[in-house]
Amino acid sequence: MRWFRFAFVSWVDHDVGVQGRSESDPELLDAAAVCGHLVPAGSVYGFLAEHRHRLFPDDLFGDLFGSGRGRPSVPADVIATVMVLQSLEGLSDRDAMQALRRDIAWKVAAGRPLTDEGFHPTVLTLWRNKLRQSAAPERIFDAVRAVIAQTGVLGGKTRRVLDSTVLDDAVATQDTVTQLISAIRRVRRLVPEAAALELSAHDYSDPGKPRIAWDDNEARQQLVTALVTDAQAVLDAVEGLDMGGDALDAVGLLALVAGQDVEPADGEGTWRIARRTAPERVISTVDPDSRHIHKSVRSYRDGYKAHIVVEPTTGLICGQRLTAGNAPDGPTGVELMATEPKGCQVLADSAYGSGETRVALKARKHRLAIKPWPMADTGRFVRDDFTVDHLARTATCPAGHTAPIPSSGEVTFQRHCNTGGCQLRDQCTTAVAGRTLKLKPHDAELVEARRAWRDGDFTADYRRFRPLVERSLAWLVRPARRVAYRGIARNRIWLAHRSAAINLQRLINLGLDHNNSWELATEP
Repeated sequence: MRWFRFAFVSWVDHDVGVQGRSESDPELLDAAAVCGHLVPAGSVYGFLAEHRHRLFPDDLFGDLFGSGRGRPSVPADVIATVMVLQSLEGLSDRDAMQALRRDIAWKVAAGRPLTDEGFHPTVLTLWRNKLRQSAAPERIFDAVRAVIAQTGVLGGKTRRVLDSTVLDDAVATQDTVTQLISAIRRVRRLVPEAAALELSAHDYSDPGKPRIAWDDNEARQQLVTALVTDAQAVLDAVEGLDMGGDALDAVGLLALVAGQDVEPADGEGTWRIARRTAPERVISTVDPDSRHIHKSVRSYRDGYKAHIVVEPTTGLICGQRLTAGNAPDGPTGVELMATEPKGCQVLADSAYGSGETRVALKARKHRLAIKPWPMADTGRFVRDDFTVDHLARTATCPAGHTAPIPSSGEVTFQRHCNTGGCQLRDQCTTAVAGRTLKLKPHDAELVEARRAWRDGDFTADYRRFRPLVERSLAWLVRPARRVAYRGIARNRIWLAHRSAAINLQRLINLGLDHNNSWELATEP
């Protein structure tokens, strides 16, 4: 029977070379024909059952199987449907396959017979790898975005909201000792010359931590010294070797973790944990792309950031990007807005309020409703109390003294503060050398942004529309805020699929249907 043939050839999909295609005629015991009435009308499952071929046609994935040889893959519409449902419900590959095997709604959505046993979870891994290596890794998100464009739901809607949210990584954060041991172990596993070394700090075949008195500072420092010494011995042994791929990456990671968290101690040849945090610090050798994310001075999390641009009235995600957790919001926001129509009103909080971000967005003719960066309240005169003429290159202090603006942007009022008997000196500075005004790049842009915020030029729009992005972010992180995979490249596809699933759910709620073209039953 045809259902048995499908289950058999698709159980392990690693040797496929031909694009699989779904049959146009119903299979024996087709789930939709037998019990499709059990699937709620207007649900994602019912919609995919009827429209998955239009939404995810075979040609959309044809370039992933260029050889033309080998046995056929799982049909593209089935894989895409499973990926969308997997992202929508937040399931692992194994759990997604269990759902396809046991859940009637999944079988109906994917067009499978009731007796279909599904396929092996690694097939999903294979397809994600193919997508990641392709020229269009986010094509499922792009396919849903094309549906949005065809419905015309965004026509005439010229507001876009930028925001980001923290996503926890999928691994445990490692301390310095664990990272050093893990990195040395990996190099020894991949490079024979490193495996042949006799090292003394730890038995690297032992998966556990070294057995020392961890509450003894001297014992911990001796261990750190020994581990750094072992790391240096490994790096010396592999220097000059012809390596590539995983071995080269492992050596580079060892060199990084061996230097980022340690510094020379008091004794010659000894090392200790550094009393500072290295920029771009790797926090896990299992996921080197994960980073610390500071929510405040005392609060931080580990992982990534999901950045989105949203049309606020519909809640549709127009664009998305995943970055390391310590990436600034502004440049990513500019990147996301580059594909949006010119002349949009851009609403965002102060994380997008830098001068560089404002200038880049204005270059696309966007209208900015972005909260400015707050100025530190020192109890004394701040930048906006000074008058600056950028054309004449002069700055005038509140007391009326004028000084030239040098190329460094640091304006010095020393001679006026110290020799002019300024009556406002105590309100201006406590510095012995007098007041120095430091002008940031794009100073005029920032001053105007603060003026617009104070005067309420866009306050009404900001308060009405910007908070609506929180709704889309809540959909994005539900049911879990943790990414599914390791590394930026893999998790970017995860975020794209998650965003596609959310948009599809939203469109269906608005009455998405196909009648010669995609259209909505209701106007949001």
